[in-house]
Amino acid sequence: MTKAEIVTQIAKKTGLDKESVLTVVEQFMATIKDSMVEGEAVYLRGFGSFIIKERATKTARNIKEERSLIIPAHNIPAFKPCKSFVDRVSGDLKIEG
Repeated sequence: MTKAEIVTQIAKKTGLDKESVLTVVEQFMATIKDSMVEGEAVYLRGFGSFIIKERATKTARNIKEERSLIIPAHNIPAFKPCKSFVDRVSGDLKIEG
């Protein structure tokens, strides 16, 4: 689903015009991005968390040039869905062991 499709769905369900919905959706995304750039996680109860994962320094190999590269530690954005979200997507699978 694209951002345009999300805007259309919300506009249909709420009766708001698409321009207003688009503005809200874009501001929502901008707020999440800005918070994460500042190092702050975003928690949305019942949906999930936008978190920052820390990647450790690691050594990689460039096989073509036969040399090692050091990839420095860095942060990446990630999304961690809440348990009820995961359960709904997975179809409430019950694994018995």
